[in-house]
Amino acid sequence: MPLSSSPRIAIVGAGPGGLTCARILQRHGIAATVYDRDAGPHTRNQGGTLDLHADNGQIALREAGLLEEFFELARPEGQEMRQLNASGAVLFHHVPEPGEQFKPEIDRGRLRDLLLGSLKPGTVRWGHTLTAVTGPSEGPRRLHFSDGTSVECDLVIGADGAWSRVRRALTDTAPRYTGITFLEAWFHDVTARHPEVADLVGQGSAAAADGRRGMFAQRNGGDHIRVYLIQRAPADWITAAGLAPEDTDRIRALLLERYRDWSPRLRQLITDNDGPYHDRPIFALPAGHTWQHSPSVTLLGDAAHLMPPLGVGVNLALLDACDLALALARHDGVDKAVRAYEDTMLPRSTELALRLDGAADDLISTDLPDFATSGQQS
Repeated sequence: MPLSSSPRIAIVGAGPGGLTCARILQRHGIAATVYDRDAGPHTRNQGGTLDLHADNGQIALREAGLLEEFFELARPEGQEMRQLNASGAVLFHHVPEPGEQFKPEIDRGRLRDLLLGSLKPGTVRWGHTLTAVTGPSEGPRRLHFSDGTSVECDLVIGADGAWSRVRRALTDTAPRYTGITFLEAWFHDVTARHPEVADLVGQGSAAAADGRRGMFAQRNGGDHIRVYLIQRAPADWITAAGLAPEDTDRIRALLLERYRDWSPRLRQLITDNDGPYHDRPIFALPAGHTWQHSPSVTLLGDAAHLMPPLGVGVNLALLDACDLALALARHDGVDKAVRAYEDTMLPRSTELALRLDGAADDLISTDLPDFATSGQQS
């Protein structure tokens, strides 16, 4: 039975999960407003590329009525994967079959534009940085923004990522550093300017590790490649070495020393990048993270179950968004819908989180069983 009233639904975060939830709600005649801290849709780079899986992310896009448009934009050739050792020898190479669509790649920015374009005008309110959620558990809740404005709503959906402010209305639990850090490097116009790197990575991704550190390189759209240099190190390893994030040449020298035994071909991923490095320490919520049910607040995606980047993040966020939107469309009352959603989402995310607990070590494992075969940035 559908909702018997018109609840005021606020979604915090205009990432893939939040936008997918809003889109599916609108397809079922349920209004929702999305609030995002960015000043506009193109304020900042949206990050790397994603592989959306047939058994989760693509299910959500089908419910959103966007699956065919996704396939038109996606890069099925991005499913190519190579695993190498530190000497540069290829240990594993997957080339997708013609028509293979299990997990084609799409740049985050293109996916976001697809979702934004599917929403009714005015759905997203830009420039709204959430500072707090107040009000009783039974609702209504009030969202407070940094510009001094506020809005009252019956349901707050936290789709605001790893450092979710909505999460604070439900639990004090915060993400913890996994001990693994990524250093991101960019390569532009790779066909003409970096042909050897382009050949190494192919049309998809290439991964290598020696048990202490790793590399993951992934082709993005527009003839770009992003590389992630992966190390077990303190979260403040750059400043602990007496460096600043903008000290590109000195950081490069330190990396070359740490990767000194690696093949010259792989060391190009350290020496030839365009522009500065970007430090990405990896945080995760405790495995099995949950909260006491509230009829007026719930979470999806990284806000609910931040995990190491092993190919599940965005796919789970989309599936969460789909399940929550459908629950709201099918249940008589917000509380029943939220309970039904959490009864599905929490056990699913707990099972996966427990399976991946400690899996950050896979990022530097010489086997790379999940990392090299699932797609890092999903």
